[in-house]
Amino acid sequence: MSIWWSLHLRREAASVPLARRLLLGTMETAGVDPDISFDLSVALSEACANAVEHGGCEALPRVGVPDGGAPEGTGAYHVTAYLDGDRCRIEVSDSGPGFPPATVARRRPSLAEHGRGLHLIEELADHVRFRNRPGRGAVVSFDKMLKWRDDSLLKVS
Repeated sequence: MSIWWSLHLRREAASVPLARRLLLGTMETAGVDPDISFDLSVALSEACANAVEHGGCEALPRVGVPDGGAPEGTGAYHVTAYLDGDRCRIEVSDSGPGFPPATVARRRPSLAEHGRGLHLIEELADHVRFRNRPGRGAVVSFDKMLKWRDDSLLKVS
């Protein structure tokens, strides 16, 4: 069984619970164990909140556009979720300046004032990757092995 969906969301706080609810609804319908669903939904919320807060670049207003207009690509971020067999993979990408080099290299203190959400993602998922797309933003992707409810109709054989 495979399920795939992708969202293009505005960088607004209200988008975070929307993405979380869609993931939880998908997992409930598929029959994923609620504890696994909860872990992934918290990790997704952290990744989305990070994209909302840091995922845009500051740019000068565009000439000839009313009110300067928003620079292209700065007002949105993307979430993609794949449930494939016994694994879920989630990617959150934005158009911001990218992660600091220490984040990508995972050299940040766990008690740092910033970056605790990224640490939480690492604790809740089985595999996490932070990467930069030079000139195009950052991507956080994470995987988790799925467990199924006993009554799941879509359980992996």
